[in-house]
Amino acid sequence: MITIYNLSKTYNSNTVLNINGLSIPKGQSFGLVGNNGAGKTTLFSLLLDLINPTTGYIKSNNIAVHECEDWKPFTSAFIDESFLIGYLTAEEYFYFIGELRGVSKKEVDALLATFEDFFHGEILEQKKYLRDMSKGNQKKAGIVATFIGNPKVLILDEPFANLDPTTQFRLKKIIKELTEKRDVTVLISSHDLLHVTEVCERIVVLNKGEVVKDLATSEATLKELEAYFAG
Repeated sequence: MITIYNLSKTYNSNTVLNINGLSIPKGQSFGLVGNNGAGKTTLFSLLLDLINPTTGYIKSNNIAVHECEDWKPFTSAFIDESFLIGYLTAEEYFYFIGELRGVSKKEVDALLATFEDFFHGEILEQKKYLRDMSKGNQKKAGIVATFIGNPKVLILDEPFANLDPTTQFRLKKIIKELTEKRDVTVLISSHDLLHVTEVCERIVVLNKGEVVKDLATSEATLKELEAYFAG
């Protein structure tokens, strides 16, 4: 589904990402871990054509993401709160995303109804702008908005941060169902090694912009990652 070719990103002679090759098949739950500055957000920004590569390119479903926008209809992402529109209520934001993706208000409402447990009564019908919500509730809204339109590629940067334990548990269940039942390719970046090993069948470790580990998740993966980062 996603293939990376000789990809690098350099700022003022400082190379922050350098990946010779990486392939992520359709329907895989893919985890990306690394310390601050490892290049995780840079890679996601390149996947979403938010920045231009210095060398190389990325193909999503055989489409070079930097050459055209044909990958956008089947791709959805939430990187941070900048993806939200702060002066909208949650409902207004969901309907706006639905309009962009050709999804009716009725269909959006039907989707939102399936996330009542995830919202925990704190998102809908609050008469509150997104900018005035807590970081956790902003994240809930941003994550659920990514599901509108049934994307085939889903990119989430630090999705578990700022969420309470109950919501984290519910999110993990949602992610597992996406890959198991809907054949969605899910890419997750996280500092939480436990969460990422629980939901991702494959985990790549970045260090100073380079892939240093590429692991199929097993019972031993968490201990291997903990040992690596303990150094």
